[in-house]
Amino acid sequence: MTRICIYGAGSIGCYLGGRLLAAGTDTRFVGRPAAGAALREHGLTVTHYDGRRWTVPPGSIAFATEPEGAAGADLVLLTVKSGGTAAAAAELAPILGATATVVSFQNGIGNGDILRAALKQTVLDGMVPFNVVNPAPGQFHQASQGDLALQASPPGQPDLSAFAQAGLPFLRHAEMAPVQWAKLLLNLNNAVNALADRPLREELSQRDYRRCLALAQREALGLLRHAGIVPAKLTPLPASWIPILLGLPDAIFARLAKRMLAIDPQARSSMSDDLAAGRATEIDWINGEIVRLAGRLGTSAPVNARLCALIRAAEKTHPRPHWTADALLAELEAAAG
Repeated sequence: MTRICIYGAGSIGCYLGGRLLAAGTDTRFVGRPAAGAALREHGLTVTHYDGRRWTVPPGSIAFATEPEGAAGADLVLLTVKSGGTAAAAAELAPILGATATVVSFQNGIGNGDILRAALKQTVLDGMVPFNVVNPAPGQFHQASQGDLALQASPPGQPDLSAFAQAGLPFLRHAEMAPVQWAKLLLNLNNAVNALADRPLREELSQRDYRRCLALAQREALGLLRHAGIVPAKLTPLPASWIPILLGLPDAIFARLAKRMLAIDPQARSSMSDDLAAGRATEIDWINGEIVRLAGRLGTSAPVNARLCALIRAAEKTHPRPHWTADALLAELEAAAG
């Protein structure tokens, strides 16, 4: 049986690990002491927006707070924040066996390259399209739809049958960069949602918040065209059409974007959750990626740069700011000039 380690047991890691463990896969977790304490006290309950539920008792959960917890793993699912990728690679390098495989289920574009530069083991890029919320200690809820994406590899290398056993379908892609860029375009909403401090469905139901996202996406799409990068089609609409949809009046948007609004009513972006918890966000690996792309092209990305600045300020502001839709839109329109 494949032995799996979830390295970086936050919301995404605990959800994936919970599904795998509930299906009978040998799965262990490595994460922060607080996460381990919650699982030891409450066990692990994972739920799906369609009503399905899986429960793992505390005694069946192997949780470590040190990297040695990954020793002997055949497959490591890396779910640490992007800022922790280099440190995680350094921790795993002396521990993993030569035949182990590491899958980067992280936000951002370059995490796989960082891992491949530091590890001798096979590294595959992956992508988690759905939102996971943590409504209570030990509870993790998939709040939106989507199938996992994974870089193609030779058949049977590694053995991924555990995902099928757990009911976690995934799509294989020969090239993951277009998929990652497409996911990043959608993740540009993380900053808007965090600044709005509202549930995702409520935020996306307001046109001016959507217009904020459309500004960030149009700027990013222009830079991607300049760079010759074509994002993958992750939604029924091509990426280039989404800003048009976002700008439609609320009633029309609600009719045409049912899938986008098919989100648990309480779900928020992970960036919003990070601000609420006083943690550093991944802004530098999401909107900041667009700013860096602009720099490589010898130009600028003022809308995404402004979102980066607002989130960095929010990380240091207590209580956190609550931007209204019209105020945030005015701020970004002024940045765009």
